[in-house]
Amino acid sequence: MSKEETYRPLPHMLTIKESDIEGLGLFATKDIDHPIELGITHIEDKNFLNGLIRTPLGGFINHSTKPNCELIHHLDKKHLRVIKDIKAGEELTVTYDIYNPKK
Repeated sequence: MSKEETYRPLPHMLTIKESDIEGLGLFATKDIDHPIELGITHIEDKNFLNGLIRTPLGGFINHSTKPNCELIHHLDKKHLRVIKDIKAGEELTVTYDIYNPKK
């Protein structure tokens, strides 16, 4: 398998480490310019808790009232999109109401 074909659970510019917000979070390992879509965070499936399957990308994103990313909906999937330039070492965040949808 070539280096390009190697499976990676996260994009190459991200890592998981301890967060000051909550538990573990997603952090940039290099500067990330916006706008860029980083991948799938959740897949809708009514057979799972909250009707969602979380991917590694979706499992570690933390909430912020001043996010640098957003979740966008494509068919039955949610994707993570950078909405502000992110510096290396900065935590990626979203306004996270996916499990508490507004009525």
